[in-house]
Amino acid sequence: MSFDKFRYEREKEERRQRQAQKPKELKEVRITPRAALNDLQVKAKRADEFLKEGHKVTINLFLRGREKANKDWALQKMEEFFRMVSVPYQITMMPKPGGRGYIAQITKK
Repeated sequence: MSFDKFRYEREKEERRQRQAQKPKELKEVRITPRAALNDLQVKAKRADEFLKEGHKVTINLFLRGREKANKDWALQKMEEFFRMVSVPYQITMMPKPGGRGYIAQITKK
């Protein structure tokens, strides 16, 4: 076998392996502080599914109008949401102001 043919076969195999790998994606769950308990539970289940698949999950707490003035209340709602997530997780990015509310990031332990 010539070296060029060997190199071609090796590159072809590497390309096939790269395509077979599924990269870990960043998924987002968007919540609001005034959402009902059931709505938050549905979003928490969705976050559980993302974590079980091995993805990072960004929780985006969306604030509107005068809700932006009550930051403590918004952070309390985000903590309640964290308690609803049943899969063991680790907070990689603590809740911080960003965009129109707060953003936090979690990953599976």
